[in-house]
Amino acid sequence: MTDLKFDANGLIPAIIQDHYTKKVLMLAYMNAESLEITMKEGKTCFWSRSRQELWRKGATSGNFQTVVSIRTDCDKDTLLIDVIKEGPACHTGSETCFFNDIMQGEEAFSYEGLYDMLVGRKVNKKEGSYTTYLFEKGIDKILKKVGEECTEVIIGAKGGDKAETVYEIADLIYHITVMMIEMGISLDEVTAELAKRHIVDHKVKQEKMQ
Repeated sequence: MTDLKFDANGLIPAIIQDHYTKKVLMLAYMNAESLEITMKEGKTCFWSRSRQELWRKGATSGNFQTVVSIRTDCDKDTLLIDVIKEGPACHTGSETCFFNDIMQGEEAFSYEGLYDMLVGRKVNKKEGSYTTYLFEKGIDKILKKVGEECTEVIIGAKGGDKAETVYEIADLIYHITVMMIEMGISLDEVTAELAKRHIVDHKVKQEKMQ
């Protein structure tokens, strides 16, 4: 660590990146002590510039970040840390802290990107936004829209109209995602549940109903 270039305050920026997706999760700062703790414990530890104290990511939220690798740039004044995350990286509940779009091309779409964008609409309300409207109306309105879109999907599929069904499925996914965010459900929680499904032959819910 002796050749790292810490700034005048003894800090170095650390870019935190998802090990699997390579998506940037957050930017934080480390001093020599927090970096040493990170390397020793294998979980990220930072220096809070606002509170002027060490903070271990996940200590209160449970959203820990297990370190896979730590690299530095060519100038050795910035760290890039690959992590396996447990839960959202952002305190807002978003998978990443970078969810406020300034510019995004149409081809850059991803479902995770949609989730993060909708979190942005909840956190930073935008006048005239339909998503903001749904969050302001609350869970009852959101659930009503989920129910309506479920019906539209069924009608489209029953009629054999593929294009209409695709359109309605997109609407349903959008409203379900809004519902997830309103309820504080992360993508990690849903994917973790889906990951369990390969070990059973039938739904537990159906088994309980028999």
